[in-house]
Amino acid sequence: MASASEKATPPPPPSSSCCSAADSAAAAIPRVAAAAAPQEWTAASDVPLIRPVDSSTNASAAKGVITMPKAQSSHPLDPLSAAEISVAVATVRAAGATPELRDSMRFVEVVLLEPDKNVVALADAYFFPPFQPSLLPRTRGGPLIPTKLPPRRARLVVYNKKSNETSIWIVELSQVHAVTRGGHHRGKVILSHVVPDVQPPMDAEEYAECEAVVKSFPPFIEAMKKRGIEDMDLVMVDPWCVGYHSEADAPRRRLAKPLIFCQSESDCPMENGYARPVEGIYVLVDMQNMVVIEFEDRKLVPLPPVDPLRNYTPGETRGGSDRSDVKPLQIIQPEGPSFRVNGYFVEWQKWNFRIGFTPKEGLVIYSVAYVDGSHGRRPVAHRLSFVEMVVPYGDPNDPHYRKNAFDAGEDGLGKNAHSLKKGCDCLGYIKYFDAHFTNFTGGVETTENCVCLHEEDHGILWKHQDWRTGLAEVRRSRRLSVSFICTVANYEYGFFWHFYQDGKIEAEVKLTGILSLGALLPGEFRKYGTMIAPGLYAPVHQHFFVARMDMSVDSKPGEALNQVVEVNMKVEEPGENNVHNNAFYAEETLLRSELEAMRDCNSLTARHWIVRNTRTCNRTGQLTGYKLVPGSNCLPLAGSEAKFLRRAAFLKHNFWVTTYSRDEMFPGGEFPNQNPRVGEGLATWVKHNRSLEETNIVLWYVFGITHVPRLEDWPVMPVEHIGFMLMPHGFFNCSPATDVPPNACEMDSKDSDIKDNGSSKQIQSGLTAKL
Repeated sequence: MASASEKATPPPPPSSSCCSAADSAAAAIPRVAAAAAPQEWTAASDVPLIRPVDSSTNASAAKGVITMPKAQSSHPLDPLSAAEISVAVATVRAAGATPELRDSMRFVEVVLLEPDKNVVALADAYFFPPFQPSLLPRTRGGPLIPTKLPPRRARLVVYNKKSNETSIWIVELSQVHAVTRGGHHRGKVILSHVVPDVQPPMDAEEYAECEAVVKSFPPFIEAMKKRGIEDMDLVMVDPWCVGYHSEADAPRRRLAKPLIFCQSESDCPMENGYARPVEGIYVLVDMQNMVVIEFEDRKLVPLPPVDPLRNYTPGETRGGSDRSDVKPLQIIQPEGPSFRVNGYFVEWQKWNFRIGFTPKEGLVIYSVAYVDGSHGRRPVAHRLSFVEMVVPYGDPNDPHYRKNAFDAGEDGLGKNAHSLKKGCDCLGYIKYFDAHFTNFTGGVETTENCVCLHEEDHGILWKHQDWRTGLAEVRRSRRLSVSFICTVANYEYGFFWHFYQDGKIEAEVKLTGILSLGALLPGEFRKYGTMIAPGLYAPVHQHFFVARMDMSVDSKPGEALNQVVEVNMKVEEPGENNVHNNAFYAEETLLRSELEAMRDCNSLTARHWIVRNTRTCNRTGQLTGYKLVPGSNCLPLAGSEAKFLRRAAFLKHNFWVTTYSRDEMFPGGEFPNQNPRVGEGLATWVKHNRSLEETNIVLWYVFGITHVPRLEDWPVMPVEHIGFMLMPHGFFNCSPATDVPPNACEMDSKDSDIKDNGSSKQIQSGLTAKL
């Protein structure tokens, strides 16, 4: 991923200051002890160390400026650059023992191996913004600090097309610059091992090859002719992973069961082929050898008639006309944005964080902190991301019962992200970031403008009017939005993290795209979906998303000082404490262990959860915290023995808590594709029942929407919104938004007066008029 183009006026230059005077004067620079350092630095002879002059005797240090050579340009959490990906691929390929082995390597994923948190702390303390020496623990003796950070590392998932084996490689990226100068790779293989009995995610190259294989298969061509289709260019083959329903789906073979659709002949530039699903044809493709291994024309279902409302392109190209009364709406920031960006480091309205990106998760938010006046930079979360999504369908008929997509684990949200067009997906002053990926054969591909960063007006932040005097104070709310959008076959998903001026963080998913449809026989009716058009229906289904939040509320790296409490509203029993029968209160329950922390939403008790720091109090003596407030949610409607729940046991609860472990990243395990193991991932990890009373807390929030399709969802679905909120709860001593300045009020100007039939109309409060 790389920083990309910006729109409108350039942003103000990033601040060159390293840290405040208060930070530098607070304490001498701490020593980084060898025992606390990563394994790479344990030998003092291998790592040059410097001893900075004590701040009390050095003028520049007293101002917070640490004189130190910058040993590398990439922060430890920056996404891999195109050069680093090339180095990693070349290093692994060169390690192949034979030419045949090297030729059979397919590169599913090349991603940054994220370093330990103490490495991140060291980088943020002395090498990169926000330059906070206080992030490191204080130690006795003179300070010793490495003059360079350990080399960055890449983690590769490699599929061997010849042997059908999946392996994981760790490569140290010691001299990446050599590739950019035309030199040889300079990576070093740290370890590699084969992961047995798994299938890695599918790749776009495989999907394209699978479509070509099916469309050239003679029995398939004959089956399409029976349905009146002879032009194979109209046929669309969407490969779907087979999931795991029986031993026949075991990962000893790499399999796909495609869904078939057929476009209508038209002049539309984006003809909606999903409007004509082809039913009754069963195809099984061996994706390793790219051959059709099973084929059956089971049932001749006529193609649905051509729907005149199927297309969604502008005006006449879809056979319609567009509205003529939509006036231009422009977002103008004449002085530029309020955010500042330095590489992947973002500062905005007291918030600061880092942006990352992975092929599987897409957008990752690192090192989230809030600058709180004299309290300084206060951490909130170490890492935020969407780690999985599952879409189970509710029709028991073939092929719909097999439609249980794991869009992150089987495909990759990041790899399916696309470029965001200026003025459409985002408005206003936009900062874009590019994303770099490896393709299946090891080449590097770049998705330009993949991540969008921009500010949005969000209505009223707060307001109060004194009814006696008529005086009012009101503030507009502004939020910083970081987002990306991916397309997985027929559906689009927009993933957003919104940061607010009052300390809130909102996670939001926007669902749009095209319904996955089925065809019906004349006169047929199915109760498991909605009739969209003659012969065309949309099955009921659910969308589930999993957000993983590695929290660090008021906790520095290396500290494990968080706990989780559940809050439920309780009605006071009638009696002397409730003589008026109106009393209710909030009851808190400490979740002491992982098995206790398997919880579900309950709107009847306004249930929510608070992550608290066990050592930090606010001015009333309460522990500081952040609470997770659910939005609308649901649980799976499938029976407990549903096949997809073998791989998605994490859907059985809305809320899970674990203690941090760097290998526990994906709730269904790293390889859910054709996974035969029951309950792998989150449901297995919590069986360790580790203590949560004071530790490094990781929240797993599962939120979903039950989609009963409407005719209004056709031909392209208006956006559905779903998400949740992280809100400060006793984190601040009062509202952090009282210092937001007022906007210039234009209510007195003639242009802004409400007009009725062209004449100005005076606005006056009823109460003020009475007074």
